[in-house]
Amino acid sequence: MRVNSEGVSASRVYLPADQAHANLLSFFVIQFPHIAREEWVSRFNEGLILDQEGHALALNDAYLPNTHLIYFRRLEREPEIPFEEKILYQDEHILVADKPHFLPVTPSGLYLHQTLLNRLKKTTDIQTLSPIHRIDRDTAGLVIFSVNPNERAQYQNLFRDRAVNKVYEAIAPFSKELEQKLPMTYQSRLEESEHFLQMCEVQGEPNSDTLIEILDIKSPFARYRLTPGSGKKHQLRCHLNTLNIPIKNDQIYPVLTPYQEYDLDFSKPLQLLAKAVSFTDPITHQLRAFSSQKTLEL
Repeated sequence: MRVNSEGVSASRVYLPADQAHANLLSFFVIQFPHIAREEWVSRFNEGLILDQEGHALALNDAYLPNTHLIYFRRLEREPEIPFEEKILYQDEHILVADKPHFLPVTPSGLYLHQTLLNRLKKTTDIQTLSPIHRIDRDTAGLVIFSVNPNERAQYQNLFRDRAVNKVYEAIAPFSKELEQKLPMTYQSRLEESEHFLQMCEVQGEPNSDTLIEILDIKSPFARYRLTPGSGKKHQLRCHLNTLNIPIKNDQIYPVLTPYQEYDLDFSKPLQLLAKAVSFTDPITHQLRAFSSQKTLEL
C-alpha cells in the first residue's frame, strides 16, 4: 500500500482501452468531473499522480490504455478535531484504539488527515493498518485495527459471524414505563430510509436485536447498557429512538438536523460509547477483552 508523508493512502484508477485522451490531464478531468481542472494540474505539479512503479507523471504524458495509475487525495480545507485518540493495546496482529467523539474512523467527504486511521498510521508508522469494524463518527470508544493484511479477513469474519461480544453505553431519557420492562431484547427490521443518513423500521422479519439494560438513573436521564446481537447501521440509535428514549445529543434521530461542515459544535457530543469488546482471537486463539477508558457523564 503506497502512502504519502502524511500517512494518506493512495487510490488507484484504471485507464480503459475504449477511451482516448490527448493526455493524462484530460483523462482525470473527464473521469472526475466533480474535481476542478486546476486541482488536477496542481496535483500533477506536486508529484501526486504516479505510475505503478511510483514514478511521478506529468500532466502532458500520454494516455496508455489498460494500465493503472496511482493518485493521492487532497483537501484544501478540513475540519480540525481537537480531541485525541489513545492506543490501548498493540501487538503484531491487532491494534485497539479508544476513539474520541467527532473523529471519523476512515477518510471520507471532508475528512482525510483528521481521521482515526490516518492519525494512527502517522503515529505508529504502520501503513498496513485497516479497521476490522466501524463505529460512527459521532460515537466514541473502541475500534480494532488489523496490522497484517494477510490476517485481516479472519478478524473481519468474527464480526460477520457474530462471534464478537460488543457492549455500548448511552445516556438517554429515563422512562418509568420502560424501566418496568427492562432488561429486554428489542428486535426490529431496519432498512435504508429515503434519506441516506437515516435508517427506519419497517414491517417484516426482524434483522436487528439489542439487549437493553438500565445501569444508573439521574432523572430526567439514565445510563443504559446496550448489547447488540446484530450490527445494522445506526441500530442502537434507531432502537432507542423507537422506544421514545432517543440518545442524548443525537443529531439524526428523531430529527435530522443540518449537517455541520467546518464550524462544529463540540459542546454536545452524542452520548453513545463503544465501551467493551471481547472475542477469541482467530490467530492466537486467546480470549481478547478490551474496555474503553472513556466515560459518559450522567
